[in-house]
Amino acid sequence: MSRRGCFVSRAVLHATLRRGSVHERPVARGNTLLVVLAALASTGARPPVRVTEAPAAEPEKRYVGSEACQECHPDEYDRFTHLALKARSYRGVEKMASRLTAAELKTCLPCHTTGYARPGGFESLEKTPHLANAGCESCHGPGSVHCQTQRREAIVRVPSVETCGSCHLQDGMRPVAVKPFTYRPLRYAGAH
Repeated sequence: MSRRGCFVSRAVLHATLRRGSVHERPVARGNTLLVVLAALASTGARPPVRVTEAPAAEPEKRYVGSEACQECHPDEYDRFTHLALKARSYRGVEKMASRLTAAELKTCLPCHTTGYARPGGFESLEKTPHLANAGCESCHGPGSVHCQTQRREAIVRVPSVETCGSCHLQDGMRPVAVKPFTYRPLRYAGAH
């Protein structure tokens, strides 16, 4: 038997096979363990069994807010909060709110908040105030698993320029109330 999953001692397995409890015809790969266990059950033998857990599923990635990044990335956090306009982007939504319909206002939230309309993302100032600006996770993705495990592959380490383009749209694609502006992706602007 393999080292993963259930382990049956070879002596018990061979004794069971010698008694003829298991048919000698070929068995489909996935059914081998079932046949052996059925044969053992019919003899009343109780072999030593070691059960190992299946690898845990990757936990769902959730948004934790930029402040959670500060502990391990203090320099990047300081540069981001001081240099990046997106660190204060919700102010723009508040300024524009009186001139926009509710539907137009909702089109602002994906770019001016963190994780809007995604699991664990921004919902409202009352429910998720820590996600009210476009924070670290707007570019690097949800950070909960990275914060828990410290694994580099659990976060987007180097966002692509296409990621920037998802909010910094080409002329003609942005809402009418917003004027086009130039931007310099943060990865080139010194915020990291």
